[in-house]
Amino acid sequence: MSRIVSMTMTPRRMRQRARLVPILSTMAGSFVATFPVVAVWPLMPPVGLLMLLGWRLLRPELWPAWMALPLGLWDDLATGQPIGTAPLIWTPILIAIDAADRWIVWRSHLQDWMIAAVALAFALMAAFGLALATGGGGTIIGIMPQLAASILLFPLAQRLCAVLDRWRLLG
Repeated sequence: MSRIVSMTMTPRRMRQRARLVPILSTMAGSFVATFPVVAVWPLMPPVGLLMLLGWRLLRPELWPAWMALPLGLWDDLATGQPIGTAPLIWTPILIAIDAADRWIVWRSHLQDWMIAAVALAFALMAAFGLALATGGGGTIIGIMPQLAASILLFPLAQRLCAVLDRWRLLG
């Protein structure tokens, strides 16, 4: 009987946890890019974006589209990207997902995965385009391993969001 939430936690604490867990898990995902990984090709997926997509596709009512601005700003600060890059890229992604929610009332996991794949491809290619516009170099082929790793890791990120969602709501 101790697993009943109302018996173990105050309502105020339940509201705080329900509000903060998605935000803090997305912010923690942005810090994964700071892990010391040595690779010839860019293989580290944008985990902050993966968590944002996982939460948004799991719980559409959780965040409005403007939530991409503060979370994207945090991602830029955590990863060292130019300030404004992630908010500029993440906001259209959330707006497009909001538009897709109006067309697709019921989604399966495969459809969520495809939506995330398109969003990840857009985000990585837009970041590559911004890097080229600001004097960076390279070819688009260079981000393909990162794109493949990101798309393949999305189900894991969404599962992590589901586990955190259960914990934040049930205790």
